[in-house]
Amino acid sequence: MANLTAEELQAVLAQRAARALDVRSAAEFAIDHIPGSINIPMEQIEARMADVPDEPLVLICEGGKRAQIVADWLRGHREVTVLDGGIRLWRRVGFPTVACAPCRWSLERQVRFAAGVIVLAGALLAVFVNAKWVFLAMFIGAGLIFAGATNICGMAILLAKMPWNSPSRPAAALPRQTGANCCT
Repeated sequence: MANLTAEELQAVLAQRAARALDVRSAAEFAIDHIPGSINIPMEQIEARMADVPDEPLVLICEGGKRAQIVADWLRGHREVTVLDGGIRLWRRVGFPTVACAPCRWSLERQVRFAAGVIVLAGALLAVFVNAKWVFLAMFIGAGLIFAGATNICGMAILLAKMPWNSPSRPAAALPRQTGANCCT
């Protein structure tokens, strides 16, 4: 089956002719997703094959690249196609998504942003102030290599404790929401 446009996917989902499988991270899925889609992150697909529905699948990610990689893995095991342009194109066309409130940046995105800012600052300080600032950039690079090798990220642990990553109210006090403004 060829890749689908957003309009084609909307028709397929309305006819219940396939299941939408979002392969983005759980945090990305929580921010917003196509109504009725299920989430199995790309890095979990092989380990969670029993959770992958045994029906035609339309794979979704942010822009289409991760979904295409997963489609290549699943071909031969399941009938799969990919949403061309991903959920980014789905949003641009104006189709609805289910969104959480409040939406925060995913922890992974916060780490990438913070690491980039620190490395850039270290490099600029090394060029314009003192060459020893290059060690700051090297420290962050070493930390990222360690995180990639061990799946333990000190920066993520630190960022997770920041006030913007804490609920504004205790979870028990949060009202249960349903509908298009809440992730269920």
